[in-house]
Amino acid sequence: MHVQHFEKGVKYSDRELIILARKIGKLATYCKRIKDESSSIRIEVERRETQKKADQVKMCVTVSLPHKILCAESRQETPVEALDRCIEKLEPQVKKYKELHGGDRMGK
Repeated sequence: MHVQHFEKGVKYSDRELIILARKIGKLATYCKRIKDESSSIRIEVERRETQKKADQVKMCVTVSLPHKILCAESRQETPVEALDRCIEKLEPQVKKYKELHGGDRMGK
Protein backbone atom coordinates (compact mmCIF):
# COMPACT_ATOMS: atom_id res chain seq x y z
CA MET A 1 0.00 0.00 0.00
CA HIS A 2 1.45 3.35 -1.07
CA VAL A 3 0.21 6.35 0.94
CA GLN A 4 0.82 9.96 -0.06
CA HIS A 5 0.03 12.62 2.51
CA PHE A 6 -0.21 16.35 1.80
CA GLU A 7 -0.95 18.89 4.50
CA LYS A 8 -1.44 22.64 4.46
CA GLY A 9 -1.65 24.53 7.74
CA VAL A 10 -2.05 21.34 9.80
CA LYS A 11 0.39 20.04 12.40
CA TYR A 12 -0.04 16.61 13.96
CA SER A 13 1.06 15.35 17.33
CA ASP A 14 2.86 11.98 17.42
CA ARG A 15 -0.27 10.43 18.91
CA GLU A 16 -2.45 11.81 16.09
CA LEU A 17 -0.07 10.43 13.45
CA ILE A 18 -0.34 6.94 14.94
CA ILE A 19 -4.13 7.19 15.09
CA LEU A 20 -4.33 8.38 11.47
CA ALA A 21 -2.05 5.57 10.25
CA ARG A 22 -4.16 2.94 12.04
CA LYS A 23 -7.38 4.31 10.59
CA ILE A 24 -5.98 4.30 7.05
CA GLY A 25 -4.74 0.74 7.55
CA LYS A 26 -8.26 -0.25 8.57
CA LEU A 27 -9.42 0.27 4.98
CA ALA A 28 -7.19 -2.60 3.89
CA THR A 29 -9.21 -5.00 6.06
CA TYR A 30 -12.15 -4.57 3.70
CA CYS A 31 -10.29 -5.36 0.47
CA LYS A 32 -6.90 -7.01 0.02
CA ARG A 33 -6.26 -5.09 -3.22
CA ILE A 34 -5.68 -1.92 -1.20
CA LYS A 35 -2.43 -3.51 0.01
CA ASP A 36 -1.25 -4.27 -3.56
CA GLU A 37 1.56 -2.36 -5.25
CA SER A 38 -0.89 -1.22 -7.93
CA SER A 39 -3.00 0.64 -5.35
CA SER A 40 -2.37 3.94 -3.64
CA ILE A 41 -4.02 6.24 -1.12
CA ARG A 42 -3.73 10.02 -1.34
CA ILE A 43 -4.66 12.15 1.67
CA GLU A 44 -4.94 15.92 1.40
CA VAL A 45 -5.54 17.97 4.55
CA GLU A 46 -5.99 21.71 4.74
CA ARG A 47 -6.81 24.00 7.65
CA ARG A 48 -8.81 27.05 6.65
CA GLU A 49 -10.19 29.94 8.63
CA THR A 50 -13.97 29.64 8.46
CA GLN A 51 -16.85 31.18 10.34
CA LYS A 52 -17.99 27.72 11.45
CA LYS A 53 -15.31 26.28 13.71
CA ALA A 54 -16.53 22.78 12.89
CA ASP A 55 -15.52 23.23 9.23
CA GLN A 56 -11.91 24.35 9.69
CA VAL A 57 -10.22 21.12 8.59
CA LYS A 58 -10.92 19.89 5.05
CA MET A 59 -9.73 16.38 4.21
CA CYS A 60 -9.88 14.56 0.88
CA VAL A 61 -9.00 10.86 0.70
CA THR A 62 -8.55 9.25 -2.72
CA VAL A 63 -8.03 5.49 -3.05
CA SER A 64 -6.69 4.44 -6.46
CA LEU A 65 -7.40 0.78 -7.20
CA PRO A 66 -7.16 -1.22 -10.41
CA HIS A 67 -10.18 -0.25 -12.56
CA LYS A 68 -11.55 2.28 -10.03
CA ILE A 69 -10.82 5.46 -8.07
CA LEU A 70 -12.70 5.97 -4.80
CA CYS A 71 -12.99 9.40 -3.16
CA ALA A 72 -14.32 10.92 0.04
CA GLU A 73 -14.21 14.45 1.40
CA SER A 74 -15.05 15.82 4.83
CA ARG A 75 -14.92 19.10 6.73
CA GLN A 76 -14.58 18.79 10.49
CA GLU A 77 -13.00 20.49 13.49
CA THR A 78 -9.98 18.14 13.76
CA PRO A 79 -8.06 15.95 11.28
CA VAL A 80 -8.96 12.78 13.20
CA GLU A 81 -12.68 13.58 13.02
CA ALA A 82 -12.37 14.40 9.32
CA LEU A 83 -10.60 11.10 8.63
CA ASP A 84 -13.25 9.19 10.58
CA ARG A 85 -15.94 10.70 8.37
CA CYS A 86 -13.97 9.99 5.18
CA ILE A 87 -13.53 6.36 6.20
CA GLU A 88 -17.26 6.10 6.92
CA LYS A 89 -17.86 7.28 3.34
CA LEU A 90 -15.20 5.01 1.82
CA GLU A 91 -16.19 1.74 3.56
CA PRO A 92 -19.31 1.11 1.44
CA GLN A 93 -17.41 2.11 -1.72
CA VAL A 94 -14.61 -0.36 -0.94
CA LYS A 95 -17.10 -3.14 -0.15
CA LYS A 96 -18.93 -2.53 -3.44
CA TYR A 97 -15.61 -2.53 -5.32
CA LYS A 98 -14.72 -5.86 -3.72
CA GLU A 99 -18.08 -7.34 -4.80
CA LEU A 100 -17.62 -6.17 -8.38
CA HIS A 101 -13.90 -6.84 -8.88
CA GLY A 102 -13.04 -9.47 -6.29
CA GLY A 103 -10.91 -8.70 -3.28
CA ASP A 104 -7.93 -11.02 -3.68
CA ARG A 105 -6.29 -10.79 -7.10
CA MET A 106 -6.86 -9.45 -10.57
CA GLY A 107 -9.20 -11.44 -12.78
CA LYS A 108 -11.19 -13.12 -10.04
